Amino acid sequence: MAKTKEQLQTEADAEIEAAKPLYKQVNNERMEFEKADYDQAKIDLGNSKWEEQQFGYIQARQEAYPSIVDFVEAYTENEIGGDDTKWKAYKTAYNKARSDNPKPS
Repeated sequence: MAKTKEQLQTEADAEIEAAKPLYKQVNNERMEFEKADYDQAKIDLGNSKWEEQQFGYIQARQEAYPSIVDFVEAYTENEIGGDDTKWKAYKTAYNKARSDNPKPS
C-alpha cells in the first residue's frame, strides 16, 4: 500500500534523527551538521522516498523488460519464419516485467 507524502516525510525525519550526529566537510574541516543542514537533509530524504515510491517502478520496469534485440529476433522469427516460440516467450517476459513492477495506485 502506498504511503502518503506526510508518512514518508515522518519516516525520513526519524531516520535523520536516528543517524545523528551527521558531519560535513567544509574547507578541509570536519563539522557536525547545523540545524539548517539537518532540516535540509530531512526534506531531501523525504523527497527521495516520495520519488522512489511514485516513480521507482519506471526504472525497475526498464531493467526488467526484455531487450530490443530479443524483440526484433522474436518478431522476425514470428513474422518471417512462422515460428512463434520466441514471440510467446518475449510476450511472457514483457508481461512479467509489467506485473512485477506495477504503477502505484
